[in-house]
Amino acid sequence: MRVIAGTARRMNLKTPEGLDTRPTQDRIKETLFNIIQFDLTNKDVLDLFAGSGALGIEALSRGAARAVFCDSARQAILCIEENLQKTHFKEQSLVLSGDYNGAINSLIRKDYHFGLVFMDPPYGRELAEKALIRLKDKAFVSQDTLFVVEAGLQEDFFGMEEEGYSILREKIYKTNKHVFLRLKGEIG
Repeated sequence: MRVIAGTARRMNLKTPEGLDTRPTQDRIKETLFNIIQFDLTNKDVLDLFAGSGALGIEALSRGAARAVFCDSARQAILCIEENLQKTHFKEQSLVLSGDYNGAINSLIRKDYHFGLVFMDPPYGRELAEKALIRLKDKAFVSQDTLFVVEAGLQEDFFGMEEEGYSILREKIYKTNKHVFLRLKGEIG
């Protein structure tokens, strides 16, 4: 796995060993970043369920201002820190060890406003939906925040409409998909 474009282009990234982490394939990552390229520049990025940190690092390489990485696996945290050191993005990054609830709680007290939130949780456990519900009323996200969820093909996010989100798009691949969401605006 490598950084595809930007200042850290072609740098190889380490991935955590084991079956708990599924790194986003380079071609899927390239497609994703082609879709969101105008949502990156000078934005803060949150990479929940970060794994190797590849999505947040790719965002930093392409012009994001700062990134916060969160994962509950110790091996993933070590991997993220090593990748940040290698790509020289450590200074503009914050790594949080723990589950998404702990990360969200600790971000309440920090000075971030996220333009982009990545979520790539284990499939089939409704973790993305739970995280979206927790995030929706936090001051560090807004109607301008783009939420990108990597999910299994069978996962359905239409219930998020009732939770205050609009589904902008679903990009389907062979074995998974990206779901793009924003918070709905206030109704008059």
